[in-house]
Amino acid sequence: MADAATAAPVGRWRAFWTAPATRRFRRNPGAWVGLAIVVGLVALAVFAPWIADRAPDAQNLRMRLRPPSLEHPFGTDEFGRSVLARVAYGARVSLLTGVVPVALALLLGSTIGLVAGFFRGRLDSALMRVMDVLLAFPSLLLALAVVGTLGPGLVNAVIAIAVVDVPQYARLVRSVVLGTREEEYVQAARALGAGNGRLMLRHVLPSAVGPIVVQATLGVGFAILAIAGLSFLGLGVQPPTSDWGEMLARGRRFLPDATWLMIFPGLAVSLTVLGFNLLGDGLRDALDPRG
Repeated sequence: MADAATAAPVGRWRAFWTAPATRRFRRNPGAWVGLAIVVGLVALAVFAPWIADRAPDAQNLRMRLRPPSLEHPFGTDEFGRSVLARVAYGARVSLLTGVVPVALALLLGSTIGLVAGFFRGRLDSALMRVMDVLLAFPSLLLALAVVGTLGPGLVNAVIAIAVVDVPQYARLVRSVVLGTREEEYVQAARALGAGNGRLMLRHVLPSAVGPIVVQATLGVGFAILAIAGLSFLGLGVQPPTSDWGEMLARGRRFLPDATWLMIFPGLAVSLTVLGFNLLGDGLRDALDPRG
């Protein structure tokens, strides 16, 4: 019995490791680079208290604007705070502001796309016209409008990015559902008496999981960049919370004498967005059967 119980997980792991999608992912160097960057970001956020040389909000005016050194590897800012500590703790905020708006947009957009694509008709037309209106605005301009209406702050910035992303998921899921709802296995389930709810959740929606995963991975990078941009403009994360965009906004005032104030948070943003984009591209190639 014990041998059988042990063999089952091993067999599932072997099946996953040898699956065509997994093999395509393993052959993609960019996907591995992206995965390594994302894992590194998660590790930085989790182990921030041990990586940082001190608390991110600990001030020491006698150590203000010190360049990188052994004591402070990333230097200090205008209040004597450690840039390394603020970058490390800023990873937590970036992950939060990257994942939460994508999750909200995915939930709402997938629901809209699923309902519109499955029922079609006037409901489909009405929902898609609303999505078209949102898509008519540039992403950053729409986010600025939402934050300007709700007021600056982390929660409102997350809501703004979620609103911007909803049409993408709605369009994506609707396109998949329109093709899947006519498949023979869906029609067979309907003939056997399956209701609309069961058809949508058990038979139609799973076909959109692959595209949704790819879009969500790419969307996290966009959300992190967008939140950093809003924080840079003073509309996102508010001080004294450690955030890369807010650090860039403060650091620009001390150029060119204290370049490290912008170099390190700028590199953090760039590497994070690059990592999620590479990972998303790798997942797209791996999940595409034509690959």
